[in-house]
Amino acid sequence: MTMYYAIISEDIPDSLSLRQEARSNHLKRLEDLKQQGRLLVAGPHPAIDSPDPGQAGFSGSLVIAEFSSLDDARHWADEDPYVTAGVYQKVSVKPFKKVLP
Repeated sequence: MTMYYAIISEDIPDSLSLRQEARSNHLKRLEDLKQQGRLLVAGPHPAIDSPDPGQAGFSGSLVIAEFSSLDDARHWADEDPYVTAGVYQKVSVKPFKKVLP
């Protein structure tokens, strides 16, 4: 049985340059989840109240996707290119129950 898990990540301060370096590899993994029909939603949290924060960058990211277990979701999150590039200072993985829409 699979269920959704929310992967909530918090960036280190001034992470924009590190994000830019690892972005293509990060997006490839998300695209793989999408192609498998497992991705509900994914995106960054702008550091300021703007859809295009420019040099202010981002404060973190959210991914909600299907995995077979909490351990599998954590393992996937641990291998994110943003983790290995040092973008994230904290990553939380929690079960998620979609209610609406």
